[in-house]
Amino acid sequence: MKKSSKNKGYDPAVIEAYKVKIEASGKSYMLDEEDENSDEYAHFYFVGSHEGEAVIFDSVLYTLRLHHESEVFEIAEDKAAKQFPLYKKLQYEENENGDLETLNQQEEEIGLYMAEVVAELEEDDSVKVSEHVELDIDHEFGIGLDVGLHIESVNQAIIERFVQDFNADTLTLDDSLYSFQMNQDD
Repeated sequence: MKKSSKNKGYDPAVIEAYKVKIEASGKSYMLDEEDENSDEYAHFYFVGSHEGEAVIFDSVLYTLRLHHESEVFEIAEDKAAKQFPLYKKLQYEENENGDLETLNQQEEEIGLYMAEVVAELEEDDSVKVSEHVELDIDHEFGIGLDVGLHIESVNQAIIERFVQDFNADTLTLDDSLYSFQMNQDD
C-alpha cells in the first residue's frame, strides 16, 4: 500500500489546496496559526518532494538555544522523577486575577531541586546540541520535519531560506556542538 493512499499530506488535491494558500500568502510556506509560534519557534507547512513524490512537509523550526533549554529541562524532570517518587510535572496555574498560584511545599522543593540540576548541567556544559533536520515519514499528515538551527531567532527570512535550501537539496548543517546558559528570567 502506497503511503499516499492513507496519508492526506500526499493527496494531490490536498497538495494543490496548500499550494494555492501558500502562493496567495506570497511566501513559500504557510504558518500554523493555531500553534504558539514565537521568535524562537515556528510551526509551518510547505510543499516539496520526497523520493520523487510531491508531499506536504509539516515542519517545526526552532533555535538551538530553545532546543538546549528543552533538553536540559527534560534531564532535570527525569532526575526529579527519580528523586521524588510522587513527582508529577509541575503545573503552573493562574488564578482569576491572572496571577500564578502558589506552589505547595513539595512542588517548591521539586522546583528548587530542578533549578539546582539545571544550574549543575549548565556549569558543567554537559548538554550539547547541534543543528539537525529529522524526518518523520510515518507522520500522520505528510512528512514531519523537526529542525533545529543555530540562529538568534526564527523569522520569515530564516523560514524562506530553509524552505528554499531544503527543496533545492542545498541545505548544509553545522555539526558543531553548542551549549547555552539559560537567562535568569527562565
